[in-house]
Amino acid sequence: MTPRERILTALSLREPDRVPVWVHAMNEISIINIGKHFTEGLPEPKPINLMDQEEQMKLIETAYLIHEELEIDGITSLPLGEETPLDEKRYRDEWGAVLERNQFGLAFPVEAVIKTPEDIRRYQPPTPNRDRDLFLLDMAQARFGNRLAQFFMIDGVFTRGWEIRGMENLLMDMIDHPDLVHHIFQLVLDYNLEVIGFVAKAGADVIIIEDDFASNKSTIMSPAFFKEFIMPYNQRLLDRGHELGLKVVHHSDGNLWPILDAMLDMGYDGLNPLQPQGGMDLKKVKDYCGGKICLLGNIDCGDLLCFGTGEEVEAAVINAIIAAAPGGGYILCDSNTIHPGVKPENFLAMIKAAKKHGMY
Repeated sequence: MTPRERILTALSLREPDRVPVWVHAMNEISIINIGKHFTEGLPEPKPINLMDQEEQMKLIETAYLIHEELEIDGITSLPLGEETPLDEKRYRDEWGAVLERNQFGLAFPVEAVIKTPEDIRRYQPPTPNRDRDLFLLDMAQARFGNRLAQFFMIDGVFTRGWEIRGMENLLMDMIDHPDLVHHIFQLVLDYNLEVIGFVAKAGADVIIIEDDFASNKSTIMSPAFFKEFIMPYNQRLLDRGHELGLKVVHHSDGNLWPILDAMLDMGYDGLNPLQPQGGMDLKKVKDYCGGKICLLGNIDCGDLLCFGTGEEVEAAVINAIIAAAPGGGYILCDSNTIHPGVKPENFLAMIKAAKKHGMY
């Protein structure tokens, strides 16, 4: 099988020739630290906004090289967005929210653009920009074509909604200003529906809807509010992806058990990242969901990949394959992202073990 065929077979709940291996995301520092095993002349580890154009292109080239050298079956692209610098750490994105980068280059919203319910009357959402948003997907297509499965990440309505309104405000709005929540989510949906049309035409195979609903203990909102405010909008995005021939994977951290039945009913092709710290025991999830949805993830990147030994990583990979691979419908990857705390040697051990033990 080709790597793309391997991924798509697993997402179709069938057994490929071996368990597919995929990387949801790596940030700049991780790419550089892992890339040192395969190439030279890398820039110093730093956020991409502090790199010049030559360094940025070297970073992308290194990410692709890692996928080639390790024979990873899928490549993930994401929209670059538009950034207006405010100072060394903060910038305003195309939606108007202010984000701040930490020391590792990871950006977090710190200032909402819709500060009061009345602000929605004056708010103008951005217009999708095909060339900007799909720059990385076009590069991945030029490099890998149909050999690797092409994944593309899109923010779900909740994630984008709380970034522009503020997390606490948005959750309170579900009680005090429900019409405002629906208005915001409709704006995000309209934007995403246009983007997903671009993505399908550009040759993507899989859409990842990034929408974190949960902490390690439980969901952030009640199941009732999930079904009322979030489910209808992400359902339309999911359905549009299927209409365009795409597989659709949902990404949410944390404990999803309170809404898992609802998510299965929506018809997603895959669920990621299945965090063990969030109670998403892989065997338990497989037993509950087997035959309904492909599982992607569960190799612990919070503790194991940061502090474990190579032998412990290999044992975790073996256990994951035993728990979830039989019958198909499993793609091996970490339990969130390959972040700066992950030891490169443990990442390499994870990929090596998957190839060694993943044959059907």
